[in-house]
Amino acid sequence: MSDFSQFVPEHVRNLRGYTPGKSLRQAQQESHVNCIKMASNENPFGPSPKAVQAMQAVLADSNFYPDNDAIELQQKLAERHNVLPEQIVPTAGSTALLGIIARTLLSPGLNAITSERSFIVYPIATQAAGGQLIQVPMRNNGFDLNAIAAAIDQHTRIIYISNPNNPTGTLIAAKELDRFLDEVPEHVIVILDEAYYDFAEYFGRIRGVECSHALDYVSQGRKVVVLRTFSKAHGLAGVRVGYGIGPAELMSYFARMRTTFSISTVAQAAALAALDDETHVRKTLKNNAEQAERLVTGLVELGYAPIPTWANFLYCELGDDAAAIAKRFQTEGVIVRPLGPWGAPTAIRITLGTPEQNDVLLRAFKKVIERTAAR
Repeated sequence: MSDFSQFVPEHVRNLRGYTPGKSLRQAQQESHVNCIKMASNENPFGPSPKAVQAMQAVLADSNFYPDNDAIELQQKLAERHNVLPEQIVPTAGSTALLGIIARTLLSPGLNAITSERSFIVYPIATQAAGGQLIQVPMRNNGFDLNAIAAAIDQHTRIIYISNPNNPTGTLIAAKELDRFLDEVPEHVIVILDEAYYDFAEYFGRIRGVECSHALDYVSQGRKVVVLRTFSKAHGLAGVRVGYGIGPAELMSYFARMRTTFSISTVAQAAALAALDDETHVRKTLKNNAEQAERLVTGLVELGYAPIPTWANFLYCELGDDAAAIAKRFQTEGVIVRPLGPWGAPTAIRITLGTPEQNDVLLRAFKKVIERTAAR
């Protein structure tokens, strides 16, 4: 037999791939019960009806290659964010852009910095590019910006900041990030991953907190790249559309690294239509804020202390083997995400669903607690 490992660089041989949340079909086949998926931070209302119509309208053109640069979407996003089109790079989801960023800026001997218990793609993207990822300890379940600043050395090229953070749901307030960026040296680029920005901004208006100055940093010409996605508030996780906003020269390098024709015609049509459906987004954000309060109250009544969220999910410490408990949830018809891969083996992440879905979740939670206590 051939040994193909000799052809593969060590940093790739040692790479751990991404483990996705369990699919609805897989969970139902395993458990033989109907399930609701509350594990992957998807929009419980689905995509915008306008986006669905737009996708259906272009299906007949699937024999043609898509616009390689997604120019119409790029221009519309530039108008929306008051930046130049060349400062926007659309990609097949923001996770694809993370890989592009790492491959563009990192190589063996260089490093990136982030927090422990942050987005699981950061270590994958960094290692795939041959770089080293430095993960600093958390403070109060969130990013410790002082510790990150202290970890910077001459080999650092990237700092990844997930804000709000996935999976803890915590937020770095805008003024705190302002102070941090003033300390970042010139040879470092800060990636502000704002996948959950829409939820945070809505919560911020309710709570009287300014949650982001990200686009101000771009307009000021700082070495900052802002990531956004259509997967969450817009409900388009399945068609893969995200984008970055940053300095035009830097974004041009990222655009060159993008896979040819990476954003399908269907995805581009969906994103363009979703941008126009503010009613769908408002419905999503309003439900999310209401259900966050309700689920926190419900879990506290059951004896737990979920972290107040700025996103569309809750982080909950269980004090027991989360993977085993997630299997018990599944037998009750609910898929939740155990967080062992994030270094939190006794915690789960729960997507905020519709009122009806959250009724099911709370009933399942009570049954799982009773079953766990009886063991």
